[in-house]
Amino acid sequence: MQPQQPPGGVLLLRLRLLAAIPLCALVGCATVKTRAAEPPVAMEPTAPAMVAPAGNAVTAADPHSVAGQASTVPVATVEGTPVAAAPEAMTDSEREEKVRLVTAGVIAAALQAAALVTGPANTTGRFWDEMLSPTELGRAIVKRSIELVGARKLSRGVPNDCSGFVRLAYLAGGIDLVAHGFLAGENAVSAIFRRAIEVGTVHHQSPRPGDLVFFRETYDRNRDGRRNDGMTHIGVVEGVDADGTVTFIHRGGKGVARSRLNLSAPTKHQASQGGAVLNDYIRPAAKGSRAYLAGELFAAFASPEGL
Repeated sequence: MQPQQPPGGVLLLRLRLLAAIPLCALVGCATVKTRAAEPPVAMEPTAPAMVAPAGNAVTAADPHSVAGQASTVPVATVEGTPVAAAPEAMTDSEREEKVRLVTAGVIAAALQAAALVTGPANTTGRFWDEMLSPTELGRAIVKRSIELVGARKLSRGVPNDCSGFVRLAYLAGGIDLVAHGFLAGENAVSAIFRRAIEVGTVHHQSPRPGDLVFFRETYDRNRDGRRNDGMTHIGVVEGVDADGTVTFIHRGGKGVARSRLNLSAPTKHQASQGGAVLNDYIRPAAKGSRAYLAGELFAAFASPEGL
């Protein structure tokens, strides 16, 4: 019969080492930073602590212990310093410290396991988002967006414009994009963008289905003939092609429709003469002004999580 392994001795050692990673790693940290481990809590066991050879330690409760052999409580050590003692030898404060170490160790282990799957975390607030790609939330938003393609009039509960369209799409995921309200002189697109910045979901990475896409200066909002209008247009990302071309759905001048955006070639309408469209025109030509492509007026993406 296989000898019984020391109950939790190796686990406690590993948890003690993992506890050196601070709990702040859960709060949007870009990387898991380490610090020096705290000095072990001094303990006074009721019997001399012993470290049995690997695989041979037994406990008093072990039914397979060898008759006549002294039973021992395994004590994990780091350079000879005990870090665990028999439960009956612990004070209340020592038990609380043990619980803290176990909790910190589990959290740290989860973060390290996530990093192995996703690679190094980035600094855009999307560390946990990457573990859920594509998300159920994103799929619900895209599904509703597709249902609205071709619509010329939206629900009476929202404006019949680009902001009204994204609000309807996001309501399918349980998100009210303007629940935080408006500032004086602020349009709906600017208000949604402000909210996305506040919660840390704005990014410039390759988007996922369901992400918001923002554009600036898509029309002369204040009618002064200059490009000083800020955020003026918004849509929902439907997908990304192999060449990096983003397909997004938005409410334009002719109703809800699909358009394309390619940030690797922002000033090109097509890949070649008669080739695939990379960027659709998103601002028509006007008196004294040429037409502009989606890539030229792109501002940012924003993930739905947290909005």
